[in-house]
Amino acid sequence: MSLKKFYDATNVAEAQVQNIASQINDLFELGKTDEALALRPQLDQARTDAHEAHRLYISMQAASLPQEGSDPARMMVPSIENVRVTLDEGDQKFEDIGKFFMAVKNAALYPGRTDPRLKGLWVRDAATGMSESVPADGGYLLPQEGNATILERMYAIGEILRRVARDPVSGNSMTYNAVDESSRIAGSRWGGVRGYWIAEADTITASKPKFRQIELKLKKVAALCYATDEQLEDITNLASWLSRTVPEELRFQVEDAIIEGDGLGKPLGIMNSPCLVTVTRDTATFIKAADVMNMWARRWIGVKDYVWLVSPDAEAQLPQMVIGNMPVYLPPGGFTGALYGTMLGCEVIPVEYCQPLNTSGDIMLASLSQYQTIDKGGAGIASASSIHVAFVTDETAFRFTYRIDGEPTWDSDLTPLHGSSTVSPFVVLGSASA
Repeated sequence: MSLKKFYDATNVAEAQVQNIASQINDLFELGKTDEALALRPQLDQARTDAHEAHRLYISMQAASLPQEGSDPARMMVPSIENVRVTLDEGDQKFEDIGKFFMAVKNAALYPGRTDPRLKGLWVRDAATGMSESVPADGGYLLPQEGNATILERMYAIGEILRRVARDPVSGNSMTYNAVDESSRIAGSRWGGVRGYWIAEADTITASKPKFRQIELKLKKVAALCYATDEQLEDITNLASWLSRTVPEELRFQVEDAIIEGDGLGKPLGIMNSPCLVTVTRDTATFIKAADVMNMWARRWIGVKDYVWLVSPDAEAQLPQMVIGNMPVYLPPGGFTGALYGTMLGCEVIPVEYCQPLNTSGDIMLASLSQYQTIDKGGAGIASASSIHVAFVTDETAFRFTYRIDGEPTWDSDLTPLHGSSTVSPFVVLGSASA
């Protein structure tokens, strides 16, 4: 078959796509929704055929190019010395995320006119259901530049995410070795190590540490959003909207899991961790200075990065706490001109993940460096788009997924050397005693 025949076949296939798409649009305008939807499988198949015809044409075009000094009976394999790398349209980057989304929309409607910059973003596989190799079955991968932008902003605006320990992983899990220590009493430190003061020639009793393992396996959090054709045409508006809303929603889901996740398909939250210390509230209807001081006394003194996480309605009670004539809480911009309010020298951060006022967990003292997370560092936010999910409403669906897991590095609270009350890097104010 000549090259012209492949070119003609491509034009015929693309004309078939446009013909079926026009029929569907006409049916929708006439209010014949059922008939329009019945043609959708034909449109999907026509798009697939057009894509295959275009691919064959490009392949035959490349194979027909003459090569000086080549042997027609052998494959044309240029030597390394003669290879020159050139950048064509397909090697260029999209100016912004909005232009990428518009290119996806146009490629789905007119596959023969697909933006060459999308070619390298297709993932080909043998999927029998949804896939990313055919636009009708899934969509295009978001360019890596967009992925990194979303991930970077998600951490920048997250008061909790930017404070926890984080390790990117290339696989799906990470195992950490940790000292299994639940007491600082002699014979229990470091899980069983013990030192002795000895006299000359005395015998030293042997001891050994005890270890445990923390295994984190990536979980998936996702956001699905839709954009109308009008939004796609307003590229600047769309880029701004997506870069604002998607990171915010993913951040919300992840930070909420860090605080109160049950560990089932999501990170294990601090509130459900066995290392959490709960201090009994003095009064059922009010947060007192004594409550805050009792929480402070139950913190583990091994770190200095504590913050107070409080529900917004609990924050309103903090300015009323005093010890003698001295306020316990200093509001933002107080004596020190600080960005955050402070209490006992630690930042006070209002977050909506804390429990309602006067319930267990409405205020938390936390060293978030003692919470370990892993995420898919190389991939960042995985994204795909499709016009077929909401075809009848002229909307394009954009899906964003982020893989992460986490849990506190402590598996129990700690008994100090002296004193009967245990300590922890995570302390909450509980309910009042009956």
